Amino acid sequence: MRRMGTIVLVLALTACGTAAPPGATTAPPSKIAQRSPALSCGRDRVHLGAMPPGLTRAGAFTRIKALPRKLKVRGTTWRQGDQRLQAAVICGVRTAEQFATLVKRSTLGQQAGRPALSWHTKDGSIGYMWLARPGTAIYLSATPALAPHLPRIATATTLTP
Repeated sequence: MRRMGTIVLVLALTACGTAAPPGATTAPPSKIAQRSPALSCGRDRVHLGAMPPGLTRAGAFTRIKALPRKLKVRGTTWRQGDQRLQAAVICGVRTAEQFATLVKRSTLGQQAGRPALSWHTKDGSIGYMWLARPGTAIYLSATPALAPHLPRIATATTLTP
């Protein structure tokens, strides 16, 4: 039964096409910061790329409201005025089936051929997360003014073991 679920999920993701985070219209061209600090999940290191200029690091976080508390989260928040962009690595998501059911009221898509979820939060922010590899998911969230940068950040993000 589990194999059938995996097959159905893979077929559904293939039919979805490449999904961009919600609000991913066209962002105005701007200078792009090369790299930001890496986040880690065990030996996996996530390097965020294409961060918009003018952001200031505003602290770390270990909890994402939309996720179950049992998952380990390591994240960083950046601010630009009253706008906020968050990035995190989520450790412990082992299977695509487990990943697909993590966030209630989310839309399933894909990021670079991997399962991805997108959703809107109560405060108007946009959440976007994809399963980079079994055990490691990458999370991005932004307030509406910074949301157009999410697709570029997601595309430029790399995972190194």
